[in-house]
Amino acid sequence: MENKERDGGILLISCYELGHQPLGIASPLGWLERAGFAPEVMDISVEPFDPEKVARAWFVGISVPMHTALRLGVRLAERVREVNPRCHICFYGLYASLNADFLLEGVADTVIGGEYEAPLLALIEALARGRAAGENPAAVSLEGVAWRGQTAAPVLKRLPFAAPRRDRLPSLERYAQLEEDGRRRPAGYVEASRGCLHHCRHCPIPPVYRGRFFVVPASVVLQDIRQQVAAGATHITFGDADFLNGPGHSLKIVRAMHREFPTVTFDFTAKVEHLLRYRSLLPELRELGCLFIVSAVESLSDTVLTILDKGHTREDVYKVLDIVREAGITLRPTWVPFTPWTTLDDYLEMLRFIEAEGLVHHVDPVQYTVRLLVPPGSLLLTRPEIQPYLGPLDGESFSFRWTHPDRRMDELQQAVSLVVEQAIRAGKDSVEIFEQVRAQAYALRGLKPLPLMLSPHRQRRVPRLTEPWFC
Repeated sequence: MENKERDGGILLISCYELGHQPLGIASPLGWLERAGFAPEVMDISVEPFDPEKVARAWFVGISVPMHTALRLGVRLAERVREVNPRCHICFYGLYASLNADFLLEGVADTVIGGEYEAPLLALIEALARGRAAGENPAAVSLEGVAWRGQTAAPVLKRLPFAAPRRDRLPSLERYAQLEEDGRRRPAGYVEASRGCLHHCRHCPIPPVYRGRFFVVPASVVLQDIRQQVAAGATHITFGDADFLNGPGHSLKIVRAMHREFPTVTFDFTAKVEHLLRYRSLLPELRELGCLFIVSAVESLSDTVLTILDKGHTREDVYKVLDIVREAGITLRPTWVPFTPWTTLDDYLEMLRFIEAEGLVHHVDPVQYTVRLLVPPGSLLLTRPEIQPYLGPLDGESFSFRWTHPDRRMDELQQAVSLVVEQAIRAGKDSVEIFEQVRAQAYALRGLKPLPLMLSPHRQRRVPRLTEPWFC
């Protein structure tokens, strides 16, 4: 199409990406600009809704890589429809695939999941050709694009990646910062791979990627790191589902990053079983600048871990904690403390473990409140263990309802959620919040906890990002 660069009317919107500058906009921007388009962007997590941008758009793409983004995105799409009823609304990203039926019955014209950039570009090009010919947009058969009344499987193949473009996004200072030794500094975000090799049953990735993952070329990742360092980033979060799915690829990138930017630090996410398997790599990762590792411990109950198919045991958690400490890296465990199979004793044991191992500052308080999500397509839906507790699909929350067999656990989850929310708003620190959570849990046992005992060397604050959410 001629003069694509002057063809406005394309708007990409991010609602929430864990407090990071949104890769869900930066990546498709690189693809679209390479093809000659000049999209506008909006990130409502840090800037106000702009009705003027919406009014001049004939295409609005809404990035929904996670559950919170989807909930915000649906409400946003309703506002978009009010301002501009005739524009084409496309939801793209991981949670778009999982909730395609609901979205296409409501606010979305199209849905794209999996490796979404190429289908997104193909859709925009097809719609642009139709507009140029004076034709009304209609469903056309495009790989990976689902329309109303027309399904499509997500694209699961390695794409010819374009370098993300971030110059149109709000500055890094408006996003999550690294907090270390009482100081804050700007943090960037990249992904060295997408998808995951594993099939954890509570995770939203396996229903879409089916045990596959795709590496992003090292040159593309490093180019993205360079532009964020130039914009002020002194720390990089690797947001891969598991940074050690491809350890050789990951090491290649952080070695090159360290050579070029020796003072830039980083963090990543990895499974407990991978930290055990690749323990020999951890000292080098520390030397290359790794400050902390996020790992989905989820539970200390072997029953729960087996049902979730986490690939590790309670004993493995203790082993990994020692291994990571010996390497001089902080472990930041995440939890799903409320599942149909988690007992009150399990919850109390988690709290005792966090206290005994000096992890109070390692765990973001929101982790004490997390309730198992069962989205459409979840691998848990095929498991007999969940059937006695499973209720209907709740369209507003994009997950199936479930009820705990012990009513006290549902009451505890609600009470702890309120405690944490109010405490965070009041500016209380991790220790104060932990004590309040602990008091709530012990009260259900009719007990009063002993005074919190933290040895001096375990009271220190550890490196963390200022955005506490994980989903």
